[in-house]
Amino acid sequence: MDRPVICLRARTSDRTDGAGAGAEALARALGGTIVGEAEPGVPRDWHADLESSRPVLEAAARAAAEPAVITASDCTICIGTFPAVIAREPSVRFLWLDAHGDFNTPDTTPSGFLGGMCLSAACGVWTDGRVDPARVHMVGVRDLDEDEREVVARAGVRMGVPHHGPVYVHLDCDVLDPAVHRSQFPVPGGISLEGLGGLLAGLGDRVVGVEVTALEDPALAPAIAELLR
Repeated sequence: MDRPVICLRARTSDRTDGAGAGAEALARALGGTIVGEAEPGVPRDWHADLESSRPVLEAAARAAAEPAVITASDCTICIGTFPAVIAREPSVRFLWLDAHGDFNTPDTTPSGFLGGMCLSAACGVWTDGRVDPARVHMVGVRDLDEDEREVVARAGVRMGVPHHGPVYVHLDCDVLDPAVHRSQFPVPGGISLEGLGGLLAGLGDRVVGVEVTALEDPALAPAIAELLR
């Protein structure tokens, strides 16, 4: 994919420091630019995370205003990137490759983790997000909380790869099987690197941008980079 590569190095709702290092390693493997500086990841409530994440979310929106590969430590960047993509590609579909739905809300979250409710925020379920949930297609999602599952169904999120139109790819590396990638929140039954590569290749020239998050294993950066070239 011949497009700018940008690593957003500052944290959003990170719980560990590993994914930030992975985001930087992937950007460097792709010859990208590092924006911001590493910050320690510590548990915080979603209120505090959302407020402190504003500069990173604004940087994410700027990066997504053009076709790019964006790497970051945490899925929370979608609160900034998805609306920016809609603004330049009104007919876009969002391919959500993740072991988790990240579709909890402040009322359903069992953990208070902002990263577990960021997609619902981008879709305006509990914020002023502008993304129609029907434009979101989940693939590889296999861990939804019970109340979260109801929110996903009620919102009209789709399942499966979109077959028509432009596609923006959100790739959380925990969509891969734990035997392939050690993640912070591992869920058995993930896809293989070969499966991921085939899925991405099948999208062809419909891809209008990619964001990669939660690469907890920097040693896997070269392999992920190869899939994105």
